[in-house]
Amino acid sequence: MKKISRLQVTAWVLSLLPAAMTAVFYSRLPAEIPMQWDLAGHMNYETRWHLWIVAGMAPLFAVLFYFLPRFDPKSRNYSKFHDAYIGFQIMIDLFLTAMCGICIAEALRPGTVDVPTVVCLLVSLLVMCLGNIMPKFRMNWYCGLKTPWTLSSETVWTKTHRVAGRMMFAAGIIGAAGSFRTKLQSLCWCSRQWWRQRLSRLF
Repeated sequence: MKKISRLQVTAWVLSLLPAAMTAVFYSRLPAEIPMQWDLAGHMNYETRWHLWIVAGMAPLFAVLFYFLPRFDPKSRNYSKFHDAYIGFQIMIDLFLTAMCGICIAEALRPGTVDVPTVVCLLVSLLVMCLGNIMPKFRMNWYCGLKTPWTLSSETVWTKTHRVAGRMMFAAGIIGAAGSFRTKLQSLCWCSRQWWRQRLSRLF
């Protein structure tokens, strides 16, 4: 029997966090809670039971991540990137936990979180982390960039994921910087106003 690693157990425990958070705060939530935001900060409300859908995604992914390799013709390769594979699961668990936390926080105390900025930043960090671990992926049918060319050659698979990893890491950095774009624009506007006020006093 294959031994289950501590890292895998950690991923399973983290996958239960969104459901645990939802169970703790569910009775305190209003009948309708914010669940969707656009980049301008406008929100759409859904009945509170929809939060269970988000919370249920993490344990569902945990089950899929554990059993899918057993059906993969390249199942032997998973041992070669075990830590990276579990690390990807943990990233997904933490991201979904953060999403649940944002919905709960905004339902109980509206305006607590700058949702567009925080979500853009979290997605960018997720992309950066994924880009960092992608070069460690080995050929398989479920995790990575799967094309007829990458699945037919280990060399092509490795080169493709090295380049893709660098591109995704760079995209994550750009996205993280862009998540503060509105804040920087506001700061520049304030700076300009202060400059004009000072200039008017001089003349």
